[in-house]
Amino acid sequence: MKLLHSIHDFSISHPDTPAFISPNREINYKELWQQSEHVANWILTKRLPKDSAIMVYGHMEPEMIVSFLGCVKSGHPYIPIDTSIPLERIDRISKSSQSELMINVSGTPLEINLPSAKIVEFNQIVSANVEVDKVEATNWVSEDDNFYIIYTSGSTGNPKGVQISANNLQSFVNWMTEDFPINGQLCFLNQAPFSFDLSVMDLYPALATGGSIFAITKEMIARPKILFEALQKSKTQIWTSTPSFVQMCLMDPSFNDGLLPELTCFLFCGEILPVPISRQLLERFPNAKVFNTYGPTEATVAVTSVEITRDILNQYQSLPVGSPKKDTKLLLLDENGSETAEEEKGEIIIVGPSVSKGYLGESGLTEKVFFTRDGEMAYRTGDAGYMENNLLFYKGRMDFQIKLHGYRMELEEIEHHISESKYVKSAVIVPIYQNDKIEYLTAAIVPAKHEFEKEYQLTSAIKKELGEKLPAYMIPRKFIYQEELPMTPNGKIDRKHIKEKVLA
Repeated sequence: MKLLHSIHDFSISHPDTPAFISPNREINYKELWQQSEHVANWILTKRLPKDSAIMVYGHMEPEMIVSFLGCVKSGHPYIPIDTSIPLERIDRISKSSQSELMINVSGTPLEINLPSAKIVEFNQIVSANVEVDKVEATNWVSEDDNFYIIYTSGSTGNPKGVQISANNLQSFVNWMTEDFPINGQLCFLNQAPFSFDLSVMDLYPALATGGSIFAITKEMIARPKILFEALQKSKTQIWTSTPSFVQMCLMDPSFNDGLLPELTCFLFCGEILPVPISRQLLERFPNAKVFNTYGPTEATVAVTSVEITRDILNQYQSLPVGSPKKDTKLLLLDENGSETAEEEKGEIIIVGPSVSKGYLGESGLTEKVFFTRDGEMAYRTGDAGYMENNLLFYKGRMDFQIKLHGYRMELEEIEHHISESKYVKSAVIVPIYQNDKIEYLTAAIVPAKHEFEKEYQLTSAIKKELGEKLPAYMIPRKFIYQEELPMTPNGKIDRKHIKEKVLA
């Protein structure tokens, strides 16, 4: 596989270059390759069933990357499991994947009995008396073999394992290194935990180009002072995160090119990128480019991109997510399965070599959304969108189109208009259900500076503004105000937490 050969070549040509930097330690390319050889040799002695996945448990330790590479060099895909994932979910992942081995790199014993998997501490592996030979490339995962499996939320409450092959990942990495200004041994920010596929956007493009990865831990995110001190030392050049995470950083006026003077590129994925955030970034980082991307886990991180320029900000009220990468085709289909016209909304279908083969062990779920078209894998995203000027515009989940008191509406349209209010920094809309039916909408808001003494006065002012843009039935009944919107460990807005707070 080209990616693995590239990492090997850098371990020889640039052995002392840092590959991964976490708060307490770092690992260079030579150490990364040698330690992953040790792990791969150890795994090969276990004679696990061919193609069986290996779970890797930890947070932002260098040993996570060592273990990932050790797995794939021994011919096995890995399943990244972050320490923030509840034990019950880990148990479900273990049962779903039928994995026989978990490597624990966290340094803390994992208090769980898994049905079929043996838990082995990383230190036990590296201290094991194993003959460390060069692991031949014939052992590596390749082509249609699974490289990693990431578990996403399922509508039934059970996690789904998205299988990403070596070919899927190589297609993604090729696009990143060819179409974005990220070549040349740069320093990449790693904000997303490895169990969230946004992390792949910095991890493998960095390793494929001899770059360094600077890890942001959940502890740093919880303590902004420590986070900003770390950012200042990081020499970050490529920023990869969710829009929610950078929005949190923008609340501090010191988040600018004085803090990160070498930053040249922002890459966003995982959520809608709001216009105000983009404007602030271009103002505070005048020498950096901002890219908006789109793609589901099932198509390997992202498949479209566009540079957000001032012209685009002035042209569109909601930002495009871009054009597809050159080996990928997008289809927009209406309810009858026919392709939609320009600017007409339809379901986004992705066709191309980065589309997954499906969900691990879930043939029924796979058949619902994956199919072949003209000999290539295709995926029904469940996302709505339309094309305009050869650019894709994302219009939310098809299932974010709700019905309230007989009216059909899109939650993200309401969020867009509330976020435009001069009284609002950021907002999210949460539907509140009673007896499986939406009873009303709640707006959770981080307010901007205002002159009102009472919350009801602020609510009245926001409602007055909304009344000029939206019909009355789309205006939320309840408004709650917070200093910041809660985020999931993956860096997305935690809608479930907001809903629980409303109902408490």
